[in-house]
Amino acid sequence: MFEYAPAPESRDVVEIKPSYGLFIGGEWVDSQGTERNKTVNPASEEVLAEIAWASEADVDRAVEAARKAFGVWSALPGSERAKYLFRIARIIQERSRELAVLETLDNGKPIRESRDVDLPLVAAHFFYYAGWADKLGHAGYGPAPRPLGVAGQVIPWNFPLLMLAWKIAPALACGNTVVLKPAETTPLSALLFAEICAQADLPPGVVNIVTGAGETGAALVNHPGVDKVAFTGSTEVGRRIARSVAGSGKKVTLELGGKAANIVFEDAAIDQAVEGIVNGIFFNQGHVCCAGSRLLVQESIATELLDALKRRLGTLRLGDPLDKNTDIGAINSAAQLAKIHELSDLGEAEGAERWSPACSLPERGFWFPPTIFTGVAQSHRIAREEVFGPVLSVLTFRTPAEAVEKANNTPFGLSAGVWTEKGSRILWMADKLRAGVVWANTFNKFDPTSPFGGYKESGYGREGGRHGLEAYLDV
Repeated sequence: MFEYAPAPESRDVVEIKPSYGLFIGGEWVDSQGTERNKTVNPASEEVLAEIAWASEADVDRAVEAARKAFGVWSALPGSERAKYLFRIARIIQERSRELAVLETLDNGKPIRESRDVDLPLVAAHFFYYAGWADKLGHAGYGPAPRPLGVAGQVIPWNFPLLMLAWKIAPALACGNTVVLKPAETTPLSALLFAEICAQADLPPGVVNIVTGAGETGAALVNHPGVDKVAFTGSTEVGRRIARSVAGSGKKVTLELGGKAANIVFEDAAIDQAVEGIVNGIFFNQGHVCCAGSRLLVQESIATELLDALKRRLGTLRLGDPLDKNTDIGAINSAAQLAKIHELSDLGEAEGAERWSPACSLPERGFWFPPTIFTGVAQSHRIAREEVFGPVLSVLTFRTPAEAVEKANNTPFGLSAGVWTEKGSRILWMADKLRAGVVWANTFNKFDPTSPFGGYKESGYGREGGRHGLEAYLDV
């Protein structure tokens, strides 16, 4: 492999405070609870900052602030709300380098991904929904749709800032106010976003940020003053949320786990498909709910494709996430690394063959090499459970019907990929696959104009596009 000279991004562009409180009513306030948590850099286990964990009383304060601000914010003409969203989008662009470095430090993903994927999409979502703010009557939900009220939003650790944008931008465009809880392991970019809201002169209480663990999220979801619940995370937690809000009258959207099939037919362009497979499962260390973690390859080209894939994995660079040459960064937490190890060990115990390229792992931090399992059966846990790491399960098929049957043989239904030169086959497969998003000859392509969401245990509701407005309107 060609040796690259180190190309580190400077962390001096971002100032991390020693400790952070809560952002409520447009101000930084201390938590009324006593619990605090340290957020660490997963690549080095260095403590970055101490974070206040919000108590039930803090959540109550945040919801009250959001309720108070709702009357003012919802009464603004859509064109006025749009000005704030446009302003936020421009500030995000201006501070994108700072935000990208902070995201990489707190999350472990390569700076190349934070800089070139996450941040442009974050800004694009605010720009896109700013454009909708004064056109809601033309979105297809009635001539004068109304906002719901206070939105309680809980986001995951894999795309902290992007998931924030997916939720806050449409909520504000529709006239709602927000109380958002970031993941306990990645709160820093959400806290910097609070500073951006203040910089944009957003009216106090329109956006409130409360940090904490599962208890804080539960207090927010179950709060009687919350009108809308939006959650992205694990299926297990999603089930608990669905049970807890049943009968409450709250509007709910859940974007949960996935076990996507990436299906490669014998007429596919092999090199292009290999790049799509790598992007589908090793992007963001596999910390992607729609990751293509099951490779279904037509039997006649299985050997050729796997040989090419293994050669490509041998060129991936694992290491310092702040190095612009890095392809594979750090696993987000010790707990997630333990889960990846557990399921990978089970894969071997169940009879699958494990392979990883020659790869030296740093001594400190949380690391796992890109891994392929062959000889995988449909019954294997690595083929059925979401690993949420850089682990690919490979299965084969002979006919399109068999590919569809195997792809749909999962409790999830978030995404899928199809690789073939035949347009008619792509359309036929897309019609048969029970997945919310089907990519054709590509994978992991996102755009704010396109709706995203799943079926079955991957949740319900859609985020993004015109469809993403419905979740925040009283229709």
